[in-house]
Amino acid sequence: MTAGEEKTEQQIPIEGEDITPKKDGGVLKLVKREGKEDDTPMTGDKVYVHYTGVLLDGTKFDSSRDRDEYFIFDLGKGEVIKAWDIAVATMKIGEVCQIICKPEYAYGSAGSPPKIQPNATLVFEIELYEIKAEDLTENEDGGITRRIRKKGESYSKPNEGASVEVHLEGKYQGTVFDSRDVSFIIGEGEEVDIPAGIEKALQEMEKGEEAIISLKPKYGFGEAGKPKFHIPSDACLVYEVVLKNFEKAKESWEMNIDEKLEQAAIVKEKGTANFKCGKYKQATVHYKKIVSWLEHESGLSEELLKQSNALRLAAHLNLAMCYIKMDENLQAVENCEKALELDANNEKALFRMGEARLAMSDYELAKANFQKIVQLYPNKAAKMQIGICQKKIKEQLDREKKIYAKMFPKFTSTDAKEVPKTKSEKDAAVEEENKENLDEGGKGEPMETDTNHKSQELDASA
Repeated sequence: MTAGEEKTEQQIPIEGEDITPKKDGGVLKLVKREGKEDDTPMTGDKVYVHYTGVLLDGTKFDSSRDRDEYFIFDLGKGEVIKAWDIAVATMKIGEVCQIICKPEYAYGSAGSPPKIQPNATLVFEIELYEIKAEDLTENEDGGITRRIRKKGESYSKPNEGASVEVHLEGKYQGTVFDSRDVSFIIGEGEEVDIPAGIEKALQEMEKGEEAIISLKPKYGFGEAGKPKFHIPSDACLVYEVVLKNFEKAKESWEMNIDEKLEQAAIVKEKGTANFKCGKYKQATVHYKKIVSWLEHESGLSEELLKQSNALRLAAHLNLAMCYIKMDENLQAVENCEKALELDANNEKALFRMGEARLAMSDYELAKANFQKIVQLYPNKAAKMQIGICQKKIKEQLDREKKIYAKMFPKFTSTDAKEVPKTKSEKDAAVEEENKENLDEGGKGEPMETDTNHKSQELDASA
């Protein structure tokens, strides 16, 4: 007799509560040990269990305990047999139960040879150890987690730019601070006091879905908090969200070039409005759309190419300015490089690249940017920046000389024919050097630029 064949004499009694939605007796559950908590898993939760599987005659065909490792799966995602998704959703942490699964809720008419024959009824003993909410962040840092209280109606989900209608209730330390129905555009949620983490979560939700979304500070209101809602700095938030309805935005491949140019001009104005309000991160969302829509277009007429390049140039220039404001200078340099690919001598691109490099202490490269501007344009601000770069370069060289002198005092004193310092003189020199290093440890001197100069303005062209 093979392991998958059932014996004539049944050894395991058919008993337990019918837990199938249809009440067709397909999954019977018998609790052997009550759980420790009231919470049960929700759709999408990651669950950690131990199990042993046997046939009705008691023949064991599988056990996680034999492998001495938990079996882990995402509940309600079809990763396991139907009986498991149904049964584990009813369990509490610490609970041990037995489930008896008819073939249609297990491996059906196909079975799972060689251990499980076709149309086999299976018996599992399952113990639930842990429940973890679904992590929605790209790098899985646990900053946005979701628990699905009610599954949605379809597989379609909102995208960036989609119009959504939601009901939400935000809680901080158990106290409700925001409860309302609200409609907005994904990517513009900040304008109606919706945290970035909720916008991200909505793009993973289906129409009609009810979910509990937990946000760490980075994805909530961050260091600034939200005085309007009495939310302090670095607060963890919990939202209950219902996606009532949505209309997807057209994807890039669904738009023709005229539509892309029209939409690019609209979002450019939105980005500029955000920038003027100091919402730099929100502004970058809009400018990035322009780049994504237009950067791969080809075969355009001369007139359309001119419009497209003008919008892309403006987007990269404005992104660079936003990143400088946010002290993300490497990204600012990258966008300046993209702008210079479109216009090799663009004054704003060269100036902002110089600013970003100066902030990163790349003084020689920054000076080269400002020198090129002076060669091409009558730019007083760039001349001033060259002076600042030269001062920084000199300070850097002086520090290197002092470090060299400390490392090789014998040679440096011989070469320079220096008179040995007294102890007090040495102490004074060390104190002076420490002072200089401390000054350089911060942000450095403020840049004395002409803030009214056109290279400092957002690009409003196109």
